[in-house]
Parts: sequence; C-alpha cells; structure tokens
Amino acid sequence: MALIILIRYRASFFFNEITSTDKPTVLAWLLMFLAELMLSFSWLLNQAYRWRPVTRTAFPERLPEDSKLPPIDVFVCTADPDKEPTVEVMNTVISAMALDYPSEKVHVYLSDDAGSPLTLYGMREAYDFARWWLPFCKRFGIKARCPKAYFMDDGDDDSEADGDGVNVRSSDEYDSEKRKVKEKYELFKARVNGYKARCYKDSSLSSRDHPSTVELIGGSSADEVVQADQQNMPLLVYVAREKRPSHHHHFKAGALNVLLRVSGVMSNSHYVLVLDCDMYCNDPSSARQAMCFHLDPKISPSLSFVQFPQRFYNISENDIYDSKMRSYFWTSLRGMDGLKGPGLSGTGFYIKRESLNGKSIRQGTDVMDLRKLFGNSKEFIKYLQQNDLPSRNVILGNSAAFWKEAQFLASCGYENGTKWGQEVGFLYQSVAEDYFTGFTLHCKGWTSVYYSPSRPQFMGTSTTNLNDLLIQGTRWSSGLAEVGFSGFCPLIYGSLRMPILQSMCYAELAFFPLYCLPICIFATIPQICLLNGIAIYPKVSSTYSMVLSLVFVSSLCKHLYEVVASGYSVQTFMNEQRMWMIRSVTSHVYGTMDAILKQLGMRKASFSPTNKAADDQQSKRYKMGLFDFQTSIMFLAPMVAAVILNVASFVGGITRVLALGGWDKLLMQMGLVLFAIVMSYPVIEGMVLRTDKGRVPPTVTLVSAILSSALFYLGSSFL
Repeated sequence: MALIILIRYRASFFFNEITSTDKPTVLAWLLMFLAELMLSFSWLLNQAYRWRPVTRTAFPERLPEDSKLPPIDVFVCTADPDKEPTVEVMNTVISAMALDYPSEKVHVYLSDDAGSPLTLYGMREAYDFARWWLPFCKRFGIKARCPKAYFMDDGDDDSEADGDGVNVRSSDEYDSEKRKVKEKYELFKARVNGYKARCYKDSSLSSRDHPSTVELIGGSSADEVVQADQQNMPLLVYVAREKRPSHHHHFKAGALNVLLRVSGVMSNSHYVLVLDCDMYCNDPSSARQAMCFHLDPKISPSLSFVQFPQRFYNISENDIYDSKMRSYFWTSLRGMDGLKGPGLSGTGFYIKRESLNGKSIRQGTDVMDLRKLFGNSKEFIKYLQQNDLPSRNVILGNSAAFWKEAQFLASCGYENGTKWGQEVGFLYQSVAEDYFTGFTLHCKGWTSVYYSPSRPQFMGTSTTNLNDLLIQGTRWSSGLAEVGFSGFCPLIYGSLRMPILQSMCYAELAFFPLYCLPICIFATIPQICLLNGIAIYPKVSSTYSMVLSLVFVSSLCKHLYEVVASGYSVQTFMNEQRMWMIRSVTSHVYGTMDAILKQLGMRKASFSPTNKAADDQQSKRYKMGLFDFQTSIMFLAPMVAAVILNVASFVGGITRVLALGGWDKLLMQMGLVLFAIVMSYPVIEGMVLRTDKGRVPPTVTLVSAILSSALFYLGSSFL
C-alpha cells in the first residue's frame, strides 16, 4: 500500500500545475520516478524468496549398506597455478579422495586448464601422500579430512571434543601416527614447492595453447607400508583439455563438459560432485548426506542436484567486504528450496549425471541422433546408452586405444557440430554457467534440494580485497544480466515452464545487476537538486513524507531483522548495505554494460580466475577492518566521485537552509544524503585520514573531484 501511495505521489507531479521557481524539472522527477519504480519491482520479485523457506534434515544412518550405494565422480577445476597455489589445490583433491564413502566407488578428476607440469607433478605427489592420509583418517575417525585444515589446528579435530571424531582409545598410537603423517605432509609440500622453484615457469602462454592430456595417477612410492592400501584407493585422474587460441573454450563450463565426457568412459558414475579448487571437503559425510535425498524414492525421479552452502574459512569477524554472501546462502537459496529448489551455485553440489545428459536418453534415441547431440565417440555413446559402469580393469590395463579415446574426448574440436553447452552438459549461454544451467534444468522439470547441516560440508576461500571482489562482481553481473537480456529471460521464458514464484526468484537474480541504475540515480540526482535548492521529496509536514519515511525505514528494519535472525550483528547489516551501494556504482554498472555489448555482438566473453594467493599486507589490513583501495581507477573514480558529491551537497544544503531557510522541504533530501555519507565512511577515511599504501591515491581523489564537479554542473544545466 505504501508503494502504491508513493507511485501516486510521483505520478501526480505530471497532472498538478506548480508555478514555484524551485520546482524540479520533468527530467529530474522522471529519473527519481524510474529509480523508485525499479526498486519497487525488485522488492516485488524479492518476496518470492519469503513465500516458503525450507530447512531440511538428513539421516545418513538410514542409507542402504555400502555395497548398494551408487558410485560418485568428483570434479575439481583449476585454471592458473599462479593464482591458485598447487598445494592448496592438492589439499582439495586429497580431501575429496578421503570422503567417507566406499573407496572403490569414488573417482576424482582434476581439470587443469593451464596444462601445467606443476599441477601434474602435484597430483602424483598428492596421491603418494594420500596413501598415508586416507588410512590414518579412517583408522582414527578424523572428520577434518583436508590435511591443511587438520594440521593448521595441530591435529585438534573439532569433533574430538564431542567424542565423535578421533578414536582416542590408544592415544600413544594416535600421537605417533599423527607425527608420522605430519612429516609426510611436510615432505609433500616441500616436494611440490621445490619442483615449482626448480622447474616451473610462467604458465600464461602454455595455458592457452596445449594438447589434451589424460593420465591415471598412480603411486610412485615403493614403501611397503602403503602398498597394501593400493587397491583401496579411489581412482585419481588428471585431465588437461586441449586448448588452441583459435577455439573458444567456454571457461569453466567447457572444462566441466570435458570431465563429463572423459569420466563417462572411465567411471560413468550416476552422481557427480563439483568442487572449486579451493573448496575442500570439510565433512567426509557429505556424499552420504546427499544420497539421503538422491535415493529418496519420493523425490529421486525428478531430483537433479543437492546444493550445499559455501562457507569460507578466511573471512574475518568483521567481514568488511560482505564476502560470506549471507543474503544469498541464508535467504535466497532457502526460499527457493521451498518452491522447486535452489539454483546451482558453482561448487559444492551433487548432481545427477542423467539430468545433464537430457531426458531424450531415457526415452530411447538411436545412435545417429545421439551422435548429433554428444559427438562421435563410440565408447562414450555405448556407456551413455547402456547407463553402465566401465570396468576398472580396462582403465588399469593401460590400453593405448582407450587412452587415445579419452584424449579425443578432451580435444578442443570434439564439440564441433554437437549440442554440448547448448542442450546437454553445462551450458554456455552465460559466463555464469552455474546460474544458467540450474535455471534450464528447472525449466525442463527437474527439481533440486538445498541442504545446510550444522557442520559446514565444504570450506573454501572468499575474496578478501576490494580489487578481486569488484572484478569477480563484474563477471557475475555480466553473466546474470546476459541471461536477463536474452531470449531466456526468466520472467518470459521461465514463467511458461516453471511456477511463477520460481521464475520470480530467478528473475530477481538475473536483474540484480540492474540495481546500478536506481542507486546511481539516488547517488546523484537528490544531491544535485539539494545544492540547487530544489526539493524532490515532499515537505516534512506532508502526509507523503510519512509514507516515504515508512518505506525507507521499514526496508532497513527488515534487512536488519534478517541479519540478526541469521546470527549476525548490526555491523554485518552495515557492511552489507555499504557493499551493496559500492557494487551498484561499480561492478554492477560495468557488468551490465558488458552484457549489453555482448548481446549486441560488440564484445566477446572473457574470464579471469580470482586470485587465491594471499598478499600479506592486504590480509593484514583486511583483518584490521581497513578497506584496501589498491584497485583500478575504473572502480575507484565513480565510487569516490559519488562520495565527494554527497559530502559537498550535504555541506551546501545545510549552508543554504541556514542562510535562506526551507528546512521543511529539503530535510528528507538531507537525511538521504547523510545516510549515504555514514555508509561511505571507509571511503572518506581512505581519502582523508589514512596514509598507508591501501588508502585512496590522491590522484584518484583529484580526478574524482573533477568528475563530481563536472557531474554537478552538467546536472544543474539539465535538472
């Protein structure tokens, strides 16, 4: 009702004749009306998340015996050993191998888009260490099965305190084994880092031009102690798909599709776990918990995937950059789970292979039609038709023909003339391949589940510096907006194929980058009008001012309530508000522009992996709660210019009302500007108070001041 009254107030401007000299121009009023309409529309879409949020519980003890559990494949993707340190990637691989699941039913595949010898060497060393690590974890019931996480706490597994972790019946034996395994881990790290120092060169050139490589990783150690466990080790496979500068490789989606094909002739497991290279398995029971849903006869036939939330171990208590993405994982996905299920979130999900192959396979299709969809590999088509599991003897037999076929499946020209990325596999329409693939699966009638147990199943690293955060945000914004502007727009394409509330959820995500338009308007138009003494909000004495205040305050209170209800503080609320504003005037703007240019054919898609190698000084500032403004002027200039304009308008507005009066008609504008200034304090601090390396550079402040001045004079001419 309040929004309807607000719309009526804005619309009445065009029907009432106002002769005052300080009347706002039609352009200023239209822009404000547009901004408020867009925020109202976004609010309406957002209500779909609140319709039916769901919390689930799983009971792994009710699963059938191990011999009846289905096999699983694990896909881990890495793209750049310079930005994704090899030891960290191998920790993720080892944690996946150590899942609490029958070892003969676990198959781990690493996609190395860089084709780096360092990564391949790291895989071999990781396998040797895993032959010590896996028996140790299973023997003593270790829950933290990522070696780095376990030894970071000096082996104090958090489950040990509640009696559900380490078997302490023989503590001397446990301590002895722990020391031995830790020595092996330190040796493993030393060997990988030593190889990097001796042999490794910059991979930026070879990562774009190299042949396909598929290798089954086996142990090189002759130690008799670990030989007995050889037959109980999960399958570990290294895959580097062929890359040539003349071919488009479709980024992560392309890498995952290669893994789908290669694994299809090596293990062909019915379920696939997808992990980012920095997202390790924090709880070994995740596979069993996912199977609780996948094997449930009531939901299994239509269930495509089980999505776990992403949790991050490198986030400070303050979380100044809102890196935990609380709103998405605590509100959005829970809300979608009450409809037809959440969308894919890039990592930490168990997906049914059949849902990626398409329903046509289940209905029976002849070989020629399958080749048009999936390509010309006879082996792949054979297992696809039979829905059968390849024999390990074939893989271990080291047949030259078999490995040639695997390399053919990983070649860059294999997908030519097929439907990979269009109808089958992970889809290529958007650089946000997870969002678009999940959306399409739901359009086809598949459902999904969001499961968030008390112990995080997967832990990883999030962006903890402003530069990486805004680069990542630009990429995500571009990918989401791409779908929103395409023929797959959720409100049109989706509403015809899924429940309207589900399509509203997907639409809210697709149009989220468009927050840039109303926020940029709110960051400039009221300020320029305030400096010119023009009121664009009703007088304080007006009934409309109460309605506007109600809308503003209630939206903040609602956000604050959700933050506190999810277990966080008022500081988290302020950080989320601040980062929403910063993203809206930076990464959302550039992402939306990028998506529009791609739709017009004026720009090609691009991708750069987020840097996961830590910088000591940046990490120190982050832990202190200080923003690090070491980023491109492309990001800093609009942010700083908006802050300067707000500060100038607030000072100018107060000066004007003190000299000329008019508090009642300008007070609401001044209140809005003051709110923006309070939220922008870290930027003001970076411009004025700080002298360290992470401050806003003086040259940027100067350029931004010129930009804000130009914006003011230009706006004053037209508004």
